[in-house]
Amino acid sequence: MARRIECIFFSEFHPTLGPKITYQVPEEYISRELFDTVQVYIITKPELQNKLITVTAMGKKLIGCPVCIEHKKYSRNALLFNLGLVCDAQSKTCALEPIVKKLSGYLTTLELESGFISNEECKQKLLPIMSTLLEELNATGACTLPIDESNTIHLKLIEQRKDPPIVQEYDVPVFTKCKDYFIKSQWDLTTQQILPYIDGFRHIQKISAEADVELNLVRIAVQNLLYYGVVTMVSIFQYSNVYCTTPTVQSLIDNKSIQEECLQYVTKQGQKQTNLRDVFQLYCGLTPGTTVRDLCSRYSQQLQKVDERSVLCADIFGLMKGLIRRLQKYPVKVCRDERSRPPRLYTGCHRMSYKELDERLENDPNIIVCWK
Repeated sequence: MARRIECIFFSEFHPTLGPKITYQVPEEYISRELFDTVQVYIITKPELQNKLITVTAMGKKLIGCPVCIEHKKYSRNALLFNLGLVCDAQSKTCALEPIVKKLSGYLTTLELESGFISNEECKQKLLPIMSTLLEELNATGACTLPIDESNTIHLKLIEQRKDPPIVQEYDVPVFTKCKDYFIKSQWDLTTQQILPYIDGFRHIQKISAEADVELNLVRIAVQNLLYYGVVTMVSIFQYSNVYCTTPTVQSLIDNKSIQEECLQYVTKQGQKQTNLRDVFQLYCGLTPGTTVRDLCSRYSQQLQKVDERSVLCADIFGLMKGLIRRLQKYPVKVCRDERSRPPRLYTGCHRMSYKELDERLENDPNIIVCWK
């Protein structure tokens, strides 16, 4: 579920009334019942102060960072407050936690410098500030808001991403979007050095050699690009590769934008754009046991207008969009024969190179092949 912010609230400890919500946007969003339920986590004991706290209650998730500023000028010698966010209980709110932490730091600094919270007149500025924060963070995920002549709030939601898979030397990186839109200067020097060699056909080890960059540095740089979704990985192009279609291939018929992207991607530069029927027919020709070499021979006429490396081999567009997937060859020994190769290699779990596998299969009649 999206992490939309439903409410921003400011709570403080009143010397006579105790914990209360001073401001909230929108008004009356947090009911008295809800606040009574969670107030011990909003205005907290010293053990939980200055720590991020997330509480789920009554279908809502509240995120806050209670602040305590001790000084004899305050009633009870301390100022306790909390500026927090409210989301739906099912929302993923990890990306909002740094926002809450940063807001508590801003307010603490403003109070120490100018008494922003303890001064009732200054504190009233919080309401329009909270309204702007709610609107802009939900709309754009970022907010720049001047407070006074010397203080400005800068906030940005950082997308939480999964850790990328380990990059191997035989992996082939390919840009997920047009390379022309890639801003080279935004990246580190190692990444800038290897960018010209990322073309969807060079594997990591080859990029390392041609770019004259140490292999592990290339792997780290590409893994960083993979983390931010700039590149994805496909298998090395070989005419011996075997692929099959996935259910996603139907999107090539149903989705107009995928069609246009595919046809633009596979048509040879300077040639008239190929038609969708030819491309779809080629994809459907990818079946278990049919190598790319077989397919190229079978559909030689269609290949006159198509870059066979990207469509037939599926090393770029097909794998990148999940239209097809590569099949690997797994040998299985079907009977015991002491003259055969070691049986531990033929359990259906051990993968071999195409050349090595073919040599073993040719010399051992007691082995069958499982494609998966």
